[in-house]
Amino acid sequence: MYIYNVTINIDDSLHKEWLIWMETQILNVLNTGKFSSAKLTEVLVDEEMGGKTYSVQYLANSRENLDEYYKEHAEALQLKSLKKFGDKMLSFRTELKLIKEFYPTNVNN
Repeated sequence: MYIYNVTINIDDSLHKEWLIWMETQILNVLNTGKFSSAKLTEVLVDEEMGGKTYSVQYLANSRENLDEYYKEHAEALQLKSLKKFGDKMLSFRTELKLIKEFYPTNVNN
C-alpha cells in the first residue's frame, strides 16, 4: 500500500473556509477511484510563518493507482486549490510506501 500525503499550511484568514472546502476536495480525490480512504489531520506545530497546518493522507492499494492518479487527475485537482486560495495556501506532497503494520499483542490495563 502507498500513502499519498499532502501537507498544507493555510492562512488564518481563510482557515474556516478552507476546512469546509477541503472536505469536498478530499471526496473529489477519493472519487477518482485511485484511493481507498483518506485521513485529514491537523499538524500540531506552531508555524513561524503563521497559519494552520494540516496533512491529508490518501491510501492507494498499488503503485499503479498512484501513478494513474498523477497522470489522470492530480494537475486539475491541484489547480482548483491554487485558483481558490492562491498564495494564502502553501502545500507539498510526499509518498510513503507501507512496509508493515504493527498492533499490540498484549494490552495490560
